[in-house]
Formats: sequence, structure tokens, C-alpha cells
Amino acid sequence: MAAPPVRLAVVGAGLIGRQHVLRIRNEPEATLAAIVDPSPAARDLAAGVGTPWLADLDELLRADRPDGVIIATPNQMHVANGLTAVAAGVPMLLEKPVADGVDAGWRLVEAAEQADVPILVGHHRRHSPLIQRAKAMVASERLGRITTVSAHCWFRKPDDYFDVAWRREPGGGPVLINLIHVIDDVRNICGEISTVHALESSAIRGFPVEDTAAVLLRLESGALGTITISDAVPAPWSWELTAGEDKAFPKVDTSCYLIGGTEGSLAVPELELWHYPSEAGWRAPIERRRAIAPEQDPLVLQLRQFCRVVRREEPPLLDGRSAMGTLEATLAVKESAATGRTVQLAARRRGGRA
Repeated sequence: MAAPPVRLAVVGAGLIGRQHVLRIRNEPEATLAAIVDPSPAARDLAAGVGTPWLADLDELLRADRPDGVIIATPNQMHVANGLTAVAAGVPMLLEKPVADGVDAGWRLVEAAEQADVPILVGHHRRHSPLIQRAKAMVASERLGRITTVSAHCWFRKPDDYFDVAWRREPGGGPVLINLIHVIDDVRNICGEISTVHALESSAIRGFPVEDTAAVLLRLESGALGTITISDAVPAPWSWELTAGEDKAFPKVDTSCYLIGGTEGSLAVPELELWHYPSEAGWRAPIERRRAIAPEQDPLVLQLRQFCRVVRREEPPLLDGRSAMGTLEATLAVKESAATGRTVQLAARRRGGRA
């Protein structure tokens, strides 16, 4: 006999919260229990989809405890709402990042572990078949020992994007909003990051927040990497445009990540493997093969995994402890850019691996 649908409440009805609402309503394994957000727009959304609307999570938990909650509020509210869910014993899908600061993030993670409340962190690309296939190819050692990784995240945000005041202020730039995904992809595919050195610039728009950043990484394996990001460049080299997973973006047939090893190199998300079929050397013919991954919506796959997490059928693909590594590395970018110093991560890590 099939298990009944998991009752999920969405806390925060902004851009990503609305995406979760849409997918829950189309998912047989889940049902929408409520929308929690004090805004009139959220109230109208709830009325439009025929689900209860509540102003805050405490009110929901007093009225009708769901099986799980999806926390998609602004970053600074993640820990408060997460601790409320922990106190009620309700599993959560917590949108990235875990918190807006390292100490606060660890407070939530450790409280959840002590209470045995699962946290699935919403780095949804972890569920991407393209990312998973790339990770498997690296793990198979078909590339040999990884020596370098280069990631680009270049795009042009429209001018009206910045009509929202917080997007022009510190914390609203592409490092904490967009680069955090790239750092998680690098950690997931290539391994842990040990040191970070970074530069930032706001020269294009002149806002108090960066529009461009360049990052130099050393991985624990000894491999070196670079990441460049800018939200002021008309360009196709970002995950959104190259992967084709989010249909709101036009797909471009190119890659934005390059991973190099001693036996071959890999372009992602096109999954093009380059290697020498016989003799190795830069004058020898080099061969290209393309791997295939199924086309699936990572947000749908993440939602289905969360349903299994809520039912205690399996652990989160990315739990809070492992996701803290991505938050710490991303905040290290900000720290290095502000101080001009290289930031060592290994000494700070409390344990756990992605």
C-alpha cells in the first residue's frame, strides 16, 4: 500500500518559495499544507491555490503541524525559523545558505542534530543528473588525478533587478546569491576546499555591493582552481544558461565548468570528456566523447528526496553539517576580499563531509 502524501508547508513566498509551491502541487508524493508569509502577496497566492495562509511559523505549528516545512525566507531568517521547526520536531528543507553567518549556522545544525530533526539543505544542484554524472566521472578516475578546475558564472542581471533595495547593499551581490552554488558544485564534484584567496569589484555599478569577483582555490587534494563571477556581463557561461534545467532561461550549447586531470579533462554541463586514445602529448590527436545524463528538474528530484527524508526512509543528500562547508568557503571569499589575506578553511571545519 502506497504511503499517503507528505504534508508540506512553504515558509516564505518569494521567488524560490513560489517555485516550491508549484512543484508541491504537481507532485503526487506531497500535498501543500499551508503558505507561511506575512505579505499580502503571499495571502493572495494562498487564496489562489486554495491552501491555508498564516503569517508566521509559530502560528502554523500551533494551528496544524505539517509533516515537514520548506524554509525559503530571506537568509537572515533561516536560523530563527529553523530553530522553531527543530523545537517542534518538524523536518525541514532549508534553502541555501544554512545561515547568514557561521556561528548562527552551527547553532542551528547542532540543535537539529541533538533533537534528531533532519535538515535537507536546498543546494538543489546536488540533485541534478548532470552534476551527479560529472561527480561520478571524476570519482571513477577516468580523468586521473585532478589537477585543476575552472568555473565561470557570468551573466547580465537586468537593471530593474536592482529596484529592490537589499540587492544594492552588502549581502545582496552575486557572491552570496550566486557564487555559493558554484562553490558547492566544486566541493561536490572535486572535493573539499582548503584555502581561498579572492578579489571583489563594484566598479561597474558603483553600488556598496560587489558586481564582480575572482577567487583562487586550493583543494585538499592539492588541485588548484579558479572561479570568476560577474552579474554585469552579457555572456552564456553560467549554469543557468548552459544546463537547460531551469526553463526560465534560454539554453546555450556550451559549458561553464572545466575540470582537468592527469588522464583527461571534462567540460560540464555538456559532459564532454577529452583524452588521448593512445600516446599522450600536446602534439598527439586528442579525442572527445560525450556522456549522457537524463533531463530532469533538480527541484522536483529534491522535493521527492525531501518526502523520503520526512518519512525517515533515507538521510538527506546534503545535510546541515556538510552544507556548512559551502557556507564557510563562501564567507571566506568575502573575508579574503575585504582583508587581502588568504583564508585557511581546514582549521575551522568542525567535521563532516559532503
